[in-house]
Amino acid sequence: MSCSHASCKETSEQNVVASSRRRLLLATAGAAVAATGGPALARAAAPAEDPYADPVNPALPKVEMTLDLARTALVVTDPQIDFLSPKGGAWSAFGESITEQNTVPNLRRLFVAAKQARIPVVISPHYYYPFDHRWKFAAPGEALMHKLGLFDRPGPLSVEGFAGSGADWMPEYRDLIEDGETIVCSPHKIAGPQTNDVIFQLRKQRADQVILAGMAANFCVESHLRDFVEHGFEVAVVRDATAASKLPEGDAYGAALVNFRWFANALWTTDAAVELMRRASRG
Repeated sequence: MSCSHASCKETSEQNVVASSRRRLLLATAGAAVAATGGPALARAAAPAEDPYADPVNPALPKVEMTLDLARTALVVTDPQIDFLSPKGGAWSAFGESITEQNTVPNLRRLFVAAKQARIPVVISPHYYYPFDHRWKFAAPGEALMHKLGLFDRPGPLSVEGFAGSGADWMPEYRDLIEDGETIVCSPHKIAGPQTNDVIFQLRKQRADQVILAGMAANFCVESHLRDFVEHGFEVAVVRDATAASKLPEGDAYGAALVNFRWFANALWTTDAAVELMRRASRG
């Protein structure tokens, strides 16, 4: 499902302009510091060229997460068409970030690596049924999802019209999700696992280390991260196997990274996560 409304097109155009302005301002600021402040200030300003780069001199303590596959699971939130495909209802808000992070192929690489490492793969999906659209109140994020018709299904016991809909899995992952091994949980309803059985399923697998990825970075991924750590899980977030919205309200991916650095036990790239699973599986 694609968004063809004028408002969505206008928002997309505004995002492109805003992104261009941000890059121009960052480049100008970096050049000015380099010209007036000498080499030391130029080095300090360099990370601003990449708005998502880790700080050169972080204040937060560095911690390590040593992967133990006997107690590890991969959890992926919302690997669905409405978030991740240009045909999906949320693409106008999330597409730029998904493209920047290379999210779709990176998620497949994680799925494949987890299957090869023989660790549990757990999906926390997002579905809305007709009765969910009759809620008496909503916060802005959930109101937007309802307005765009994201993840809609005719009912919890029906898969009529599911195949190829926005609620369906991305075609790139279907063979890996529907392999008879992947654990597909009941849906979370807004962002966190408090409303589904993800934690129960992890406990039943005796998995207390989680590699976390999926959509969306500042919404469902961050909400799962926060709840997992509050329940005593050790969590590594895969930073380029997620993405977030770019709206007039702000760059949600950058906001999510800040909180990942605070809450996650590790913040990995897909390359690092795949390599760590490969090494751990070799003993």
